[in-house]
Amino acid sequence: MSKRLLLRGARQLLTLRGPSGPRRGLAMGELGIIENGALLIEDGRITQVGPSRRIENLEEARRAEELDVAGRVVMPGFVDSHTHLVYGPPRLIDYELRLAGKSYEEIAKSGGGILSSMTAVRNWASPRLERQAAAAVSDAARHGTTTIEAKSGYGLDLSSEVKALKVAANVGAVPTFLGAHVVPPEFAGRGDDYVGWLIAEVMPQVARRKLAKFADVYCDRIAFSLQQTRRYLEGARAQGFLLKLHANQFTPLGAVGLGVEMGAVSVDHLEVMGPGEVDLLARSRTIATLLPGSVFHLGLDRYAPARELIESGAAVALATDFNPGTSPTCSMPMVMSLACARMRMTPAEAVTAATINGAHALKLGAEAGSLEPGKWADMVVVDLDDYRELPYYFGVNHVELTMKKGEVNASKAG
Repeated sequence: MSKRLLLRGARQLLTLRGPSGPRRGLAMGELGIIENGALLIEDGRITQVGPSRRIENLEEARRAEELDVAGRVVMPGFVDSHTHLVYGPPRLIDYELRLAGKSYEEIAKSGGGILSSMTAVRNWASPRLERQAAAAVSDAARHGTTTIEAKSGYGLDLSSEVKALKVAANVGAVPTFLGAHVVPPEFAGRGDDYVGWLIAEVMPQVARRKLAKFADVYCDRIAFSLQQTRRYLEGARAQGFLLKLHANQFTPLGAVGLGVEMGAVSVDHLEVMGPGEVDLLARSRTIATLLPGSVFHLGLDRYAPARELIESGAAVALATDFNPGTSPTCSMPMVMSLACARMRMTPAEAVTAATINGAHALKLGAEAGSLEPGKWADMVVVDLDDYRELPYYFGVNHVELTMKKGEVNASKAG
């Protein structure tokens, strides 16, 4: 027997209804708001959306369980399209070193950074890693996230990368293979050999076992060169992976152009843009995923040029970059606050970037990211009168409850 739920009484129902692709330009400010809105849900999917007075009078609504949200804001659940949530313990020594004035690169060269997380992921058994990752996913849900991506890249050998991808899937995340995060110690000084080994030995196993949908690579001066990145992406594409890149975090090496050329779904970070790269993204289908949390935590002032990207017509998404070294936050509302305050995005643009455009950055735009008939009932009830208050109150969690496929999976009530 079908399970029906009527959600009614939303002061503002942010539907994000619109075109089927990612939103660009002025469309990023169009949220499809219905005042005093309601939703009808059947077996986890949305069947009707509209004003409460219309939806409540439908025959199906009269036989539905009712959830009255009592004048709160209802919006799509956040889609966090870039995280590193399988990592082991927090990197507290790195944190103190950074506060003492050490740079990201200095910490990495001294044995901290990604390599310190590599040691933990290699040594921790799967159940222990899964408990850590599940706690992070639960925290993200309490802050309104209903879909979350998780990269490997802290194992950097075959067994540990496979272990991390399995853990990501087990906690309900969308797994991404990030074998090319940094060069591990056993390949020190032999980055080309490491890339070749990943293509020949690791990718085929990940692909055959369907452990990841995407392959990602960190292209920067402290990670992989543009030539190594091209080789890795070509190998990944040949084995059926969709492509993503960590691009332009510290140095513009040409990764944006390479990502666009190779049809990457997204290029992520973009704090330092090279000449013409904004226009290149605007003319492409590649999504610019911005990660202001890492800039904030590193104490930098160089945020990605969100306004220029949006006004040029690029599709912009927001994500937490949740990781133990540079962005230890699961809070998409905090990321929205940073996007508005430091990158001059409007609240409406931040909502779009954190929902429907994030969904497209995971190739899930047909299933998530907006509240429209046929999509999963993934949504957030926010205890506010106006959606603009969400980024306005930074560092405060106003999420009343989070719903995944029509079921409450996190709430203030417990």
